[in-house]
Amino acid sequence: MTAAPRGEVRLDTHVVVWLFTGERSRLSARAAELIEGHQLVISPMVQLELTFLHEIGRLRVGGAEIVDDLEWRIGLRASTVTTSAVVAAAAPLEWTRDPFDRFIAGDALASASVLLSADRTMRDNLPLATW
Repeated sequence: MTAAPRGEVRLDTHVVVWLFTGERSRLSARAAELIEGHQLVISPMVQLELTFLHEIGRLRVGGAEIVDDLEWRIGLRASTVTTSAVVAAAAPLEWTRDPFDRFIAGDALASASVLLSADRTMRDNLPLATW
């Protein structure tokens, strides 16, 4: 994969966490390059997953606070793809039972955008995913 469609790159949840916490060293060279050169977008499901991670004690900060901070610092935007389009794209993705991954992948498919993910399963099954 050489370019991101329409200048947008979708981010998986862990990438959002690493950007928020300043752990850019965890990014691959390709991920860092795409982050620097494109509009960064998340599925609303990423914010919900961040909220769940906060609720179970895996994050100290809630999803809304993380997203608000990254909107201000790096211009992060929420996807505007309709829920019905995301569900239609996600429905055939039988390779995961994780509702967060399925919705995040569906958003990337519905928008025809690159998805940055270090998750091997995501990359092995979603042609738009890269790391």
